[in-house]
Amino acid sequence: MLRIAIPNKGTLSQPASEMLREAGYRQRTDERDLTCLDADNDVEFFYLRPRDIATYVDSGDLDLGVTGQDLLVDSGSPVRELLKLGFGGATFRFAAPSSATTLDGQRIATSYPRVVERYLAEREIKAQIVQLDGAVENAVRLGVADLIADVVATGATLRQAGLTPIGEPLLVSEAVLVGREEVSGGQIAQLVRRLQGVLVARRYVMLVYDVRADQLDHACALTPGIEGPTISQLHREGWVAVQAMVQRVEVHRIMDELYDLGARAILVTDIHACRL
Repeated sequence: MLRIAIPNKGTLSQPASEMLREAGYRQRTDERDLTCLDADNDVEFFYLRPRDIATYVDSGDLDLGVTGQDLLVDSGSPVRELLKLGFGGATFRFAAPSSATTLDGQRIATSYPRVVERYLAEREIKAQIVQLDGAVENAVRLGVADLIADVVATGATLRQAGLTPIGEPLLVSEAVLVGREEVSGGQIAQLVRRLQGVLVARRYVMLVYDVRADQLDHACALTPGIEGPTISQLHREGWVAVQAMVQRVEVHRIMDELYDLGARAILVTDIHACRL
């Protein structure tokens, strides 16, 4: 039986469970449950602190896990990324009072010491890391540190603390599926294929339309599909029906261009699952 770790709470928890449901796996119905058995797929899910997941996978107690790239780096575990999952985005930045311009010789407060250590080591920067469990924004005001390193979204919290992001991002992170280097097998390959199918289904929609046969080449250039569009003859002479997958973010532009080309009955439907 495959044993998989899922974040029990936080920003990664619900999106991870939703993605697995879309991939055909059973998930817990009560947030207080610590495990969930999916007997049909021969999988058991364990709901754990996101920070601990890479450690459990590395120890061999669990086969796979869903965690953030930031948490993976900060764990120090040598497990590998199997698949980027497209949610849980986070950007790590240094932030300091506006007068600060350098990291050398500074005290840096952070909840992610290994992320910061890796960044500093790669650039041969010498600084002191002050490890805190959270709410690092106040560290400078309280005199504990000279600057901080933390997740930055809008920057509103930093501005309230009198801080400004400086330099390049330390890390741009997202949720990932992780496993040990030596772990493989049919079940794992199947899980990865299913999750890849969910990612594709979220990125693409199915576009169907009717167009004159003499405009077919132009229409197909707009909707090339994956292997190629599906073309069907219509009862109306000189017209064909076209079906193709297109990227969701491009669909309205493509629909406008198809309409200008003379295409009609242009319909869009969601893709709930797929295998490419």
